Amino acid sequence: MANILVIDDDTSNRDILRARLERAGHRVAEAGNGEEGIEIARNLSPDLIILDVMMPKLDGWQACRRLKSDSKTKTIPVVLLTARSQHIEELRGWESGADEYMTKPCDHRRLMDLVARFVDKSSAP
Repeated sequence: MANILVIDDDTSNRDILRARLERAGHRVAEAGNGEEGIEIARNLSPDLIILDVMMPKLDGWQACRRLKSDSKTKTIPVVLLTARSQHIEELRGWESGADEYMTKPCDHRRLMDLVARFVDKSSAP
């Protein structure tokens, strides 16, 4: 069982992700914007962060850069999950330090495979 932080300003997106992740046996924390998400990540040290890109206050690219430059959060895998599907947007995601990039609507099987991959990696000795 992993601790996963979902950062998305859309409540329904968070609800869907929470339901699927909890059904898979994970604990889920939520944040409605990038600033709140960074603060929760610093305090919770989740095993994985699923991060939306288009959010108020601090977008996902900026939040990812801050997470990856902070000594307390830089090793936490970040999956950017966004409606932005152009190749240039994906490149921007990689440049911000994301460990994976997925577009919405997401293939939930692929998302769960990624979760398993990152959770297994974070719990390896």
